[in-house]
Amino acid sequence: MISSKLKNIFCISIPFFIAHGLEEYFTDFYNIDSYSLFVFRPFVEMSVNQATFLLFQIMIWLLFGITFLFLSGPKWQLRLMILPGLVYFFELHHVIKAISVGGYYPGLITALGFPIIAFFFWRELWKELHHVQR
Repeated sequence: MISSKLKNIFCISIPFFIAHGLEEYFTDFYNIDSYSLFVFRPFVEMSVNQATFLLFQIMIWLLFGITFLFLSGPKWQLRLMILPGLVYFFELHHVIKAISVGGYYPGLITALGFPIIAFFFWRELWKELHHVQR
């Protein structure tokens, strides 16, 4: 079982992700960031309807796969929590990009909260992963 402390830390991160996504959207992150341009390049060449449909399908497939794993029991629930933990660290790329450009980089302001969340999240997740192994 996932502890209430880990659930709460994850819950606190949800508004951060929403604010972060909005900051990225309103600062044209999707037109500037090399990772974003690389990942979404195939969709740019599609019609809006085709790209929207395909992204929706991919999201549904991911939702079903993750839901299945979540239903597979407490060990899988805990293992799946590694994914948001990795995303917390990945968000540091905003800080690295800001340093490399010598100023603001889209998404930077809200990304500053993720290392703090990551610290508490990983500390609790590490305890739980080691507790399950015993």
